[in-house]
Amino acid sequence: MVETTALYAGSKVYTRNKTENTMFDKLDSVMLRFEDIQRELASPDIASNQSRFRKLMKEQSELTPLVEAYGEYRDCRRAAEDSLTMLEEETDEEMRELAKEELAEARSRIAELEEEIKILLLPKDPNDDKNVIVEIRAGAGGDEAALFAAEIYRMYVHYAEGRGWRSELLEYEEIGIGGMKSVSFMIKGQGAYSRMKYESGVHRVQRVPATESGGRIHTSTITVAVMPEADEDIVIDIPDKDVRIDVMRASGNGGQCVNTTDSAVRLTHYPTGIVIYSQTEKSQLQNKAKAWALLRSKLYDLEMQKRHDEEADLRRSQIGTGDRSEKIRTYNFPQGRVTDHRIKLTLYKIDAVMNGDLDEIIDSLIAADQAAKLLKMNEAV
Repeated sequence: MVETTALYAGSKVYTRNKTENTMFDKLDSVMLRFEDIQRELASPDIASNQSRFRKLMKEQSELTPLVEAYGEYRDCRRAAEDSLTMLEEETDEEMRELAKEELAEARSRIAELEEEIKILLLPKDPNDDKNVIVEIRAGAGGDEAALFAAEIYRMYVHYAEGRGWRSELLEYEEIGIGGMKSVSFMIKGQGAYSRMKYESGVHRVQRVPATESGGRIHTSTITVAVMPEADEDIVIDIPDKDVRIDVMRASGNGGQCVNTTDSAVRLTHYPTGIVIYSQTEKSQLQNKAKAWALLRSKLYDLEMQKRHDEEADLRRSQIGTGDRSEKIRTYNFPQGRVTDHRIKLTLYKIDAVMNGDLDEIIDSLIAADQAAKLLKMNEAV
């Protein structure tokens, strides 16, 4: 909030710059929409339309933090006005000092709330609340890359557990020494995509492999792709003629019965060349359901990537390009450090990170992303 010099002399006049006028115009629209939602939810007719009721409840939940922040902002503005009035009228020095303290506190909180409100007003990614499908693939480095892929998979599973999310293995391809050439899994939990989406890209590991007799440090890479789960209400047209379905006997350590029945399912999507192989369940029907869910999400993700590539301005406003060929993070075991190259953040706690302690990195990425978007929003005004 830009305030005139007269404010400190006792005037209650506030002035706003162009950016703030835009912000308050948006807030007024939000408040009107929130009131409309409350009125509709109070209507007795809403009970007969459960789909509409759920949609309104979700929208109300999303708007509530902004409405509450704006309510506190207005309370602080009134408190500041009251303190200014006291400074104008009060002659007792002790009371004037008290008013000055209250004014300083109110103005400090007003500044904090303005920043909070600006962030809450940023356009929300429609996928943020969705579950995610994560696909990890070993890259350069042979067996060492496959071993690292397995470790990163476990890192994300631990991270999900720490946040109260559930993980579900979808498909994988193992190597004999405990590594994974590839693994796909789903993370189910509120806001999973809003945090996991920053993990897409190339992850690099630097360390002495267990198979290295000379003690030399090797560099290996893996790729991570994070895709929002495709909701059932999202129309993804997959004509039957575009997909070949094969059933076969599962291979590997699938457990009792898995390797003795034709339970594994492979889907081949002709237009894109995507091949899905699912064998994690004993039931062919369950494997088929998982395979179709993964195919739907991959096709949805391809469409998102296409739009993402077309929106050059959006890409420049985000942390990193979102390109999965971009090297985003290095895990250096000899030095015990993890470096995220997008925001130049280095942490010397590699053991904790590999055990799922990712919040400091992801929180920093979110803060940097919001700052970049706020800057772009201000430049556009």
